[in-house]
Amino acid sequence: MTQEYPPLTEGVYYMLLALYEPRHGYGMMQLVEEISNGRVQLGAGTIYGAIKTMVERGWIEALDGDGRKKEYVITASGKKVVNYEILRLKELFDNGVRITKGEAK
Repeated sequence: MTQEYPPLTEGVYYMLLALYEPRHGYGMMQLVEEISNGRVQLGAGTIYGAIKTMVERGWIEALDGDGRKKEYVITASGKKVVNYEILRLKELFDNGVRITKGEAK
């Protein structure tokens, strides 16, 4: 892993994944709950605060639209963050399996 990014919270990680297709905040909340099998449920206050931060960091951008609900989509920079996080999580997983010799099976 060459470039360092901060570790992502589970919610932010899932939000970034949700934005591989344009979505509004409520759509992100629904997809995150669906793909996490209901384990991760994001409140409106949480999601809109995270959107603001991710826009400021350049990880997502708002799309120009004429609808009531603003849609967002992940940027190239956001995709780099996701890819880095996948590598980080894989390293954590691989080390856990190696050290415990797969006891969690």
